[in-house]
This record gives sequence, structure tokens and C-alpha cells, in this order.
Amino acid sequence: MTKRYSAEFIEQARQKVLSRGNRTQQSVADELNIHKSTLKTWMRKMPMEQKSDVMGKAKRPCDWNAVEQFRALQETYGLSGEALHAWCRERGLFAHHLTAWEKSFCAAEKTGNGNGNAGDVRHLKEENAQLKRELSRKEKALSEAAALLILQKKFRALWEDAVL
Repeated sequence: MTKRYSAEFIEQARQKVLSRGNRTQQSVADELNIHKSTLKTWMRKMPMEQKSDVMGKAKRPCDWNAVEQFRALQETYGLSGEALHAWCRERGLFAHHLTAWEKSFCAAEKTGNGNGNAGDVRHLKEENAQLKRELSRKEKALSEAAALLILQKKFRALWEDAVL
């Protein structure tokens, strides 16, 4: 027995998938109480130009790169209240996204330029890996020394028993 869904329901489901953010298709399917394969089939049958139209209208906040974020902050610098919210609605954002971006730019300014951080992270990762290798080597040496001490004690105990 197959269920028949209305065209409106299918279109709404497609829209939810395209604007799902970090959620998976499985979570959208669970929310709509349909099987994931049904949802995938609907997405495959969706015309490509319709997908690009929907995707082009509203970009997710996490998809904005640093240059776009900076331009958005420049454009909204003097705006407040309803004008700010209208600007955000046009671009699929909320005012708190702009605030978070501004804080991240200010934090990058305080720590120096943002480009040096990637090199610092890489250096710290390499140093961390080197320290882990050294720790592993020292742990092996320590366990070997402990084993030798135990063997030495056993040998002495056996030698003393043999002498008596």
C-alpha cells in the first residue's frame, strides 16, 4: 500500500530539505513522518533550476565567507530596528548573526590578524604530535625498566633459594 502525498506537501518537504541548515535529511524525514528514501526520491525528481533558485535566495549564515560577512557588517553599520531586520530578512539572516560576526572580527583583531592563526594552529598540532611520540617512547622505556627490575628481583630470590 503506497501513500499518496499532495504536491503541496511534497514541495514543502523539498523546501525543508533545502533550508535544513546543519540537520540531516533523516531528521527532516523523521519530522515529516516519511521515509528517508521517499524524501530522497522527491529531491532527485526536483528540477535543477528550482533547486538553484531556492538555494540562491537564502544562503545559510554558516555559508558566508569572511569577506561577505565584513561587507554585511559594513552595509548594516548605520541600520537599527526595523530597517536592520528588513535587511536581514532579505538575506536570510538574523541580527544575532551580525552580532556574532562582529565579535569574531573584533576577537581576531585583538589576537592579531586572522591569517597568522592558521600557522599557529598548525605549529601547535605538530608540537602536540611530537610530544605524544615522546611520551609514548618514555612510557615504553619505563615499562621495560620496570620489567627488568622485576626480573632482577626474581633472579635474586631464586639465587638465594639455590644457595641455601
